[in-house]
Amino acid sequence: MLKVGIDIGGTKIAGGVVDEDGHIIEKLRVDTPEDTRALADAVIDMTRHFSAGHDIAAVGVAAAGFIDRDQATVIHAPNIAWRNEPLKATLEARIDVPVVIENDANAAGWAEFRFGAGQGVGHMVMLTMGTGVGGAVVLDGKLFRGGHGIAGELGHTRFIRDGLPCGCGQNGCLEQYASGRALQRAANEIADSGGIGEALAELRADKGTISGPAVSRLVLAGDPGAIEALRRVATALGEACGGFQAVLDPELFVIGGGVAQLGEDLLTPVRMAYETSLPGYGDRPVAAFAIAQLINDAGLIGAADLAVAQG
Repeated sequence: MLKVGIDIGGTKIAGGVVDEDGHIIEKLRVDTPEDTRALADAVIDMTRHFSAGHDIAAVGVAAAGFIDRDQATVIHAPNIAWRNEPLKATLEARIDVPVVIENDANAAGWAEFRFGAGQGVGHMVMLTMGTGVGGAVVLDGKLFRGGHGIAGELGHTRFIRDGLPCGCGQNGCLEQYASGRALQRAANEIADSGGIGEALAELRADKGTISGPAVSRLVLAGDPGAIEALRRVATALGEACGGFQAVLDPELFVIGGGVAQLGEDLLTPVRMAYETSLPGYGDRPVAAFAIAQLINDAGLIGAADLAVAQG
């Protein structure tokens, strides 16, 4: 059985035809239109293209934002002008197969659970370290959506009281301290402080600001300033995972997003902070940590699989 998965991002829409084993048969990518009507048209055009060459059973669409319990309406999207948008109805009116709408982090987490780093466990939490911090929770083999459909927004848990302002309207959310953007902020702060930030300061003088990939390259080269920036971000994530463990008790944390390419350079300080933050550490089972395996394809693979499971 083939299905289509479409992952709507702030700058691009990635879509693919996915088989029962999570393999992508065909894939397309287009720029994300600014106009919401044009965006819906782009999703429909992509689906029709795939349907012309394949027998498609269902379509799953993943988007950043709050999705209602019926997986039909985008209640709020941070990067797209959708407010209570009946996206499922809009698409199904012009597509001859069932459509399911899913949060992008949930879709990515489900893909990792089914086909990636989470295979073989029943209880898993995924955290994606990108522009923000996305979250997905799988409990007893099922994606946990909560009473209103919008559970798992782990990046918007309050991490620092009266902390940095967040795009969600609150202050001190975890994603302000444990995301790719937070890594850039920490690197720029260290560059301004002198001392171990010499290489970062040189990079900032040349480029005006320090990008996430540039910090990652310096980490891999062993630069002490970049390693300190990563330690700050990893510590925040690990401390938060200690709290998530107390509430959700997962067997495994899967870390994805751009920062996750640093592998063990990231996971080592994450584990250290997790252990020091874990209630009852030393007398209780602990979770394992792993890097996500499906990288940029996780959202569309998970959306496609959930379309068949739920549609």
